[in-house]
Amino acid sequence: MKINHAGRCLLRFVFALFALLYTATGMAQQRKAIFPGELWPDDKGNHIQAHGGGITKVKDTYYWYGEERRQGLDSNYRYVSCYSSKDLMNWKFRGDVFKMTDPDSLGKKWVLERPKVYHNLKTGKYIMYMHIDGQVKGEVGNYKYARVGVAIGNSPTGPYRFIRTFRPLGQVSRDIGQFIDDDGSAYLIFEDRPVKGFHIAKLSEDYLDVEKDICIIKAPLEGGAVVKYNGLYYAIGSALTSWNPNPNKYATAKSLEGPWSEFEDIAPPETNTYGSQSTFMLKVVGTKSTAVIFVADKWKPRTQWDSRYLWMPLEIGDGKLKLPEPKPWRINVKTGETVLFK
Repeated sequence: MKINHAGRCLLRFVFALFALLYTATGMAQQRKAIFPGELWPDDKGNHIQAHGGGITKVKDTYYWYGEERRQGLDSNYRYVSCYSSKDLMNWKFRGDVFKMTDPDSLGKKWVLERPKVYHNLKTGKYIMYMHIDGQVKGEVGNYKYARVGVAIGNSPTGPYRFIRTFRPLGQVSRDIGQFIDDDGSAYLIFEDRPVKGFHIAKLSEDYLDVEKDICIIKAPLEGGAVVKYNGLYYAIGSALTSWNPNPNKYATAKSLEGPWSEFEDIAPPETNTYGSQSTFMLKVVGTKSTAVIFVADKWKPRTQWDSRYLWMPLEIGDGKLKLPEPKPWRINVKTGETVLFK
């Protein structure tokens, strides 16, 4: 049967309408599980761009901050994105809440990495820390600046106003992490390449400065993350292999000051942490259980906008920590219970 021009136009319109309805329906669907390593669409259907990030809970809402890596960004800026969720599975894009230009003539390859946001309950402010790095005149290499940047906002979704960069306690700072203790004290974790370890340092009362070095964990690791579970501190780190995954390791201590145990693998070493790198550990305290989620990145350095995430509930307790083989799972944030699917 032959179809005339008007018929072909009508068919194209029908197919386009069907595709639009299909896409809109897909975007509206609520996710019932977390799928480690797969594309993770936000409320608009776009892959979440929150790499190297951190999560801050405000009342009943979680805010996920990270490096904005989508295609088409203005290369003169670096961006921090923000997403919000009430169930950790479905995320709403809240925009790029912070952007900045080169702070100190660091060159085209300067970086803003691993943003973390703290909510200061005394001042009501939201304080963002980030790793700022790039070239320094007279020195060889792209990661010689090695400082933290600080910005401040009046709400979790910003906008955030840049304040300054500095070296915490005068020390070199690369990858950073954040930790809030049970008593509400806030800490910055930062890698110090010259001493081959990472610091756990207490923030000042207003969170705008680093006040005191609590300890240096002498292990050549980056991507540091700390959580407290049943009275014991657990620290995770990743070996210094740049973008390439490696066997992440953990150690424990009865206090942040240490002493810390020897580091052990969190997963079978041949898996290279299932192709991921640690960035954060999220504790969800529920009415029935407490879950600790391993929040990690699966980097794709050549197509960074397509980098994925590996989130999995850890098997943790009695000084042991294990990352199970990734598979779909869900969490009830009210009860703290998690369910893994086959």
